[in-house]
Amino acid sequence: MSEHWSGERPRSGSGFGKTIKVENGLKAVSKRGDIGATWWSRRFIEVLESFGMGGRLTRGRNYARQGQVLSLSLSTSMAIALVQGSRPTPYKTRVAIKAFTTPEWQRIEHALAGKALYAAKLLAGEMPPDIETLFASLGLQLFPASSRELTMDCTCPDWEVPCKHLAATCYLLAESFDSDPFEILAWRGRSREDLLERLRMLRGTAGAVAARAREEAAPLTRCLDTFWQRQTVSSLNLGDPTASVRADAVLDQLDSVPITVGRAQLVDLLRPAYLSLQPPSD
Repeated sequence: MSEHWSGERPRSGSGFGKTIKVENGLKAVSKRGDIGATWWSRRFIEVLESFGMGGRLTRGRNYARQGQVLSLSLSTSMAIALVQGSRPTPYKTRVAIKAFTTPEWQRIEHALAGKALYAAKLLAGEMPPDIETLFASLGLQLFPASSRELTMDCTCPDWEVPCKHLAATCYLLAESFDSDPFEILAWRGRSREDLLERLRMLRGTAGAVAARAREEAAPLTRCLDTFWQRQTVSSLNLGDPTASVRADAVLDQLDSVPITVGRAQLVDLLRPAYLSLQPPSD
């Protein structure tokens, strides 16, 4: 069996022998009930079930708990596993998802870099609870939005998709998301190392810009020693001396004054006082 998943197909008429038990296989951590300890791994299983895979996924849960999966590797947009079935040669399964494009990842990285809490939670091994909202604001979906984004295949003779070997792979894939949320992002096309490097670079650039802005807009408490020094006014244009001029117009002609009081610019604080000097109109 090797094709894009598009729904259930009839099973082959040939019977299946007894499953060959495996020692030291990869076993699901969960021993009973639902598989998935975190909201993001459970969300992955919920998404698969929403595609009509629920009943067929259940068939592979015992395989995952019995350790029938010999190996599982996840690379950019693809998870590959070897699963021991009833034949001597293990079956090879593949669960692939459409990776985000380079321009899409650039938008994601800028959005993540702009939120320090997101990077901190990811580094702490947690998936931010509202990260799906961030992806949605970019017009993207972190988890597959439809079955067309997934490709599942297995070398076994079972024509159902997912077969129990693919289902076992999905359960262990979900548990790998539990231990490392970066696995979800790697599955979508960006490895941990590449993503963190990009976030460090973007946050470093943003930090330098912010530092320059803070220096250019120093608070009043940091420039009291120079506050009363004479300021040079360049290119002061008073316009037509016979025209009616607002009393605060001179503030708009001054060069930018790099002084803030609290979070307010000095010019904005002075403007009401200047306007109070405006003579009443005839």
